[in-house]
This record gives sequence, structure tokens and C-alpha cells, in this order.
Amino acid sequence: MQVWSRKTTMSRRIKRTISPRDRTKAGAKGSAKGRDRDRDQDRGKAAAGPRGRKPDERKSGDRPFSQRTAAKPPRFAEPRRDREERVEPRAEKQAAEQPLPTKVQTVVVTADENGMRVDRFLEARFPGLSFSHIQRIVRKGELRVNGKRADSKDRLEEGQSVRIPPLRLDTPKTSGALSEAEAKTLQALKDMTLYEDDDVLVLNKPAGLAVQGGSGMTRHVDQMLEVMRDPKGQKPRLVHRIDRETSGCLLIAKTRFAASFLTGAFRHRSARKIYWALVAGVPKPKQGRISTYLAKEESEEDSIMRIAEHGDEGASHAVTYYAVVEASATKLAWVSLKPVTGRTHQLRAHMAHIDHAIVGDPKYFNKENWQLPGGLQNRLHLLARRIVIPHPRGGVIDVSAPLPPHMLQSWNLLGLEADRFDPIENAPEE
Repeated sequence: MQVWSRKTTMSRRIKRTISPRDRTKAGAKGSAKGRDRDRDQDRGKAAAGPRGRKPDERKSGDRPFSQRTAAKPPRFAEPRRDREERVEPRAEKQAAEQPLPTKVQTVVVTADENGMRVDRFLEARFPGLSFSHIQRIVRKGELRVNGKRADSKDRLEEGQSVRIPPLRLDTPKTSGALSEAEAKTLQALKDMTLYEDDDVLVLNKPAGLAVQGGSGMTRHVDQMLEVMRDPKGQKPRLVHRIDRETSGCLLIAKTRFAASFLTGAFRHRSARKIYWALVAGVPKPKQGRISTYLAKEESEEDSIMRIAEHGDEGASHAVTYYAVVEASATKLAWVSLKPVTGRTHQLRAHMAHIDHAIVGDPKYFNKENWQLPGGLQNRLHLLARRIVIPHPRGGVIDVSAPLPPHMLQSWNLLGLEADRFDPIENAPEE
């Protein structure tokens, strides 16, 4: 079993550099000034260019770190506004002006839309279309791809024809039109915010709050994001999900440009996610790789992910790296987890598979005659601790979430030190 060296540390800033495009503009600007100076000299005028720094000599626009507090981790310095304004994509403006279909129409998937999910395709074509409306037309079979029913998660291919029924867009909200309940929702989102800029939002999702709606679900993150809908009718988009009972980092795209970029980063595994968990027993070896196939197993009451064989119907390959950070005798262990793939319930199923289920897991905790130590809450002890992903405008987003209250209580009772070095830092990427 491979053991990783302990040498890397967390980075907490977005690193930005001057792009080649900026340098080209700076050079062109300097050449223009030189021509003006030569003409002035020919005419006998005194020519002296204005003093000051060149564009490519400007210092970074990052602001210094704010004062750190124990209650909330430091936020990232805001990225440079001038670059964000320059790089505004044309496609976003064009799509925002897409006319509302009042009757059935058929459109063809373009090269730029190749590989896009059905629901993202509709959101991109018709900003303002609500999640519930998309799910409804897909569920009823009103939307067809090449004449066949499609699921909202299906990915489209260039050249496919998509039948789109008449759509109803939500009325864009005007500034200052929030109700008292919506104002409270907006404040709740602000209280969850770990990082935000013009393109990206990272929330510290609390345990118990679902990411998307389901049967009987009245409050979830996707619904809460409605209060952030802009005057054009666009609202922030989810680019990945975490389980309802899992707390921690949840990445949101505030623009369609950012959504497309970040979704691609997850698809191509450019995103790195690290989870913390409290598990029953102490895994041996203390660092390892779990590689299995997972398939969904449905029942009348619930559904779980079971360990499957290669070739089983619906089976997908799943890989997880784990590392024991600290143990509490032989009863419990704090483990750090790094999923390479992103299957449903992957970490929970994998830890149960190696006989070290996550404490408080109502679906996968499978240890008989095991009693929860006194003082610990019987809630899922799983935290989406950290996310590292390329920023749509350049640089890297690197955000960490603090322990939720019930896990912090367990850490304190067990004497675990939350600032210990995390050995999963050096786990392989594949």
C-alpha cells in the first residue's frame, strides 16, 4: 500500500497572472504612444509620454486577507474586476435574448452544446426557466431527443434534434421586490457563504438541507437560489451535489459561462474534493485505495448503492482514497477521504464496504452490537471539507469548510485536533 509523503500545505488564495492577451494589449498601447511621440517631434513639439506604470506592471488586484475569526474561515480576496469585465462571453448575451417558444419547436444541438446535460441545455437556451418546470416537461415526455423520451441527466450530442414544447418562463424579479420571506432566504445564503465573486459562489451547506428538491421537499438550495435571480431572469446554477445529511463546501455557478466551465472541470476530473469523516474502528492499513463497482438497489422504502460486479446492470466504477488522520483508541478514527469518481453515496458505501462505516449513517452503518460512545450525536459524521478547482477566469479556487456543530462536539469530546496535518493531501489523483 502506497504511503504518501507529508510535505504539502493548503493554499488559500486565488493566484492570478497577467494573461498573454493583456500583454499584447499593453504592447499595442505602447506602440501607439511611440508613434504619437514621433509625430510630435517632427512638428517641433516637445514630446514626453505620461509617466506611470505600464499595464503589465500593475500589481495584483487582490485585496489583503480580512481579519480572521474563529467563527468563520477567511474569505478569499476578490479577483480583479477589470479582467472579469473584459472576458464577458458573447454567447451568454445571445442566449439570454433567446425568444420564448409559444408553440412546439425543434432545435438542433450545436457543437458548443455537445456533451451538455438536457437540463443544462434548456437553462442555457432559456434563462429563467425554473428547475421544477424543466423536470415537469421531461417527466411528462413533452421534451424529446431524436423522437425519444429523455432524462434531465442525459447528455446531448452534436446534431441531435430536440423537441421543445411551449415554455413558461418565470417572471424576472426587479430590484427591491423581495418579500420578507425572500429577504430571510437571501440572508441565510449570505450566512452560508464561504467565498463569492462575480462568477462563483461557494456555500457551507448545513447538514439536513437538501441540494435539490424531491418528493415532499419544500426547502432546498436550488429553490433558495431563486432569490438571487438577476433582472434578465438568470439564477445561480448548481454544478455538483452533496448528500442532504452531508455538510460543507457546495460550489455554485453564478453565470452560464461559469456553469459550463465548472461542469467541464468536474467531468474531466480537474476538481479535487476532500472529505472528513468519523468512522467505526481504525482502518488498516492507515492509507489505502478502495476500488469497486457500485449499482443502485431499489426497495419500496428506500434505495442504496450496493457493491456490484463489472458488467452488472447499472454498475459504475468508483475509486476512493482514504487516510487515517487520528484515532481515538481502537473504537473510532478520523479519516480523510478523496473521491476520484463522483458516484452517489460513494464514500458512505465504500467505508461500509471495508467494515469501517461512517458514524451516524442511517443507510450504510452495518456494524452489529456497536454502541455510540456517550456524548456523540447519532448524526452522519461526514463533511465536504475542501474543494480545489480551476477558476473560470484563471487561477484556482481553494476553499475549506469548518466542522459542523455536531462533528465539532465529537472532535472535542474525543480530543481530536482539527488543525492536524491531513495526509490525504498527497494522495494520487487517479
